[in-house]
Amino acid sequence: MTRPVLGNRDARRLFLDRHALAEAPQGPARGADLLDLIRRLGFVQIDSINTLARAHDLILFSRRQRFRPADLKRLYEDDRALFEHWTHDAAMIPMAFYPHWHLRFRRDAERLKERWRSWQRNGFEARFEPVLRHIRDHGPVCSADLGEGETKGSGGWWDWHPSKTALEYLWRSGALTVIGRDGFQKRYDLTERAIEAHLHPGPASPDLEHSIDWFCTAALDRLGFATSGEIAAFWGCVTAPEARAWCAERQRRGEIVEIEVEGAEGGRRRAFARPDLLGTLAELPAPPGRMRVLSPFDPALRDRARAERLFGFHYRIEVFVPAAKRRYGYYVFPILEGDRLIGRIDMKAERGAGTLAVTALWPEPGLRWSAARTGRLEAELARLARFAGLGRVEFAPGWQRDPL
Repeated sequence: MTRPVLGNRDARRLFLDRHALAEAPQGPARGADLLDLIRRLGFVQIDSINTLARAHDLILFSRRQRFRPADLKRLYEDDRALFEHWTHDAAMIPMAFYPHWHLRFRRDAERLKERWRSWQRNGFEARFEPVLRHIRDHGPVCSADLGEGETKGSGGWWDWHPSKTALEYLWRSGALTVIGRDGFQKRYDLTERAIEAHLHPGPASPDLEHSIDWFCTAALDRLGFATSGEIAAFWGCVTAPEARAWCAERQRRGEIVEIEVEGAEGGRRRAFARPDLLGTLAELPAPPGRMRVLSPFDPALRDRARAERLFGFHYRIEVFVPAAKRRYGYYVFPILEGDRLIGRIDMKAERGAGTLAVTALWPEPGLRWSAARTGRLEAELARLARFAGLGRVEFAPGWQRDPL
């Protein structure tokens, strides 16, 4: 039986639509509207690097340019409409999804205890009860509030003292909840105080099969089309064998079908999709022609291999690459125009001077960088500068030159 084929341009447009990048970045961006956007994405990754803006803030700004960081903080810390935990990495997740994270808590409780023992984080298990007792008696804490006199490791994760390791373990396994951040330090409280009782584990909690079905269904709906491995990786909460079994069963029932997706270079790759997917392509909006600078941690780029297959755009963040070995720069931002990733730009906020300092621009090979494109990029950089609280954009000499 011949599999239906999803052409590359339709695949790109569908992918951008599912990632809320196929419409103009307009409309309300606070309260229920902001929560709806995050639910649509599934989660927003958190990252501490603040070269221009925090990753979670830039992800939301690129989709709704009325967004301001205070709106996310209010939704998270005051309205308690979001909780913080892990998907593929640390993320803010709609609170309505919390019951399914009971599965993640159980699995992290087993996995992390074994892993951290093997990493010789000696003493962290003995700190569980003292840490819980301290929070119960004195209220929420940051890791700096605990661990006085405890021995730290020797760099990286090893500089966690036993109480900090205990805090992280108790959070990852569900006994504690992160209720906000001071600067970028997490504040932990007892889950029984921080999370509404009806969301706690109990007789009505989703069972394993229900949660696996929810994770896989929600991943496929947000990706549009995906392999079983991509479905498993989306939330990072189900295993690859569980996702394969889910796909096999849903295909047997006729709830999903196998299609072939054309890549940017012309090859095809099998993926699963809803049976009616190809029939909805005519309804997809044409992505706006304006440029958008994306966070390196944008959901559309999280799976680097998938983005490269669809857009022909090879992207790696070089934060952890020694400066002399970097191809582009420490924290280089991809540029989206319409349904294409057209280049990358190296820039950072010089907060003392109040400027957005642009160092270099690399258009994609074969792309003609016209004066009109320069104008559209400069307009986007001006919007970004205002968002970051900077007064002006400054360009380094030769910033348009491709040095490669």
